[in-house]
Amino acid sequence: MKLTIFFLIVITLAGCSRGNKDQSAPSATSTDDIKKVKLTDLNDKEIDLDQFKGKTVFINFWATWCKPCLQEMPSIERAQAELKDHNVTFLLASNEEVDQIETFKKKHNYTFQYVHLENMEELGIQALPTTYIFNSEGKLKFSETGSRNWGNPASLDLINKIANDHEK
Repeated sequence: MKLTIFFLIVITLAGCSRGNKDQSAPSATSTDDIKKVKLTDLNDKEIDLDQFKGKTVFINFWATWCKPCLQEMPSIERAQAELKDHNVTFLLASNEEVDQIETFKKKHNYTFQYVHLENMEELGIQALPTTYIFNSEGKLKFSETGSRNWGNPASLDLINKIANDHEK
């Protein structure tokens, strides 16, 4: 019994990572094309990712129970405000039940576009938070597992560099 509880604690802690940084290029288990990400809005309507063609897309994968996810949200809000005129779309994607996302949304004053993630396992996301940044052509240019201060100058520069890089 003690061994079972130990493994449950280890699995729970591994699922919500604070310092496991996987920056830069996508791994073989992650997506390299935005169309591989399957999202719905909170009304269960499929989101056509073609609507973001020509925009940089920042997708943060999170959960309501993940403390590092919640800790980085104010910095994502700052980055979103700072880059509002830079053709960058911010999406916060969770695979939790929509009612859980809605409850969280009502309790917090963030201006995020919350979406429901349909295929977390298929994308190879193994820990939260995880962030993907796709360029204007829909190619994954950055992925990172673990929390980050997205409102600091280095992070804003990173997003801007991807937004201004029109190479395929």
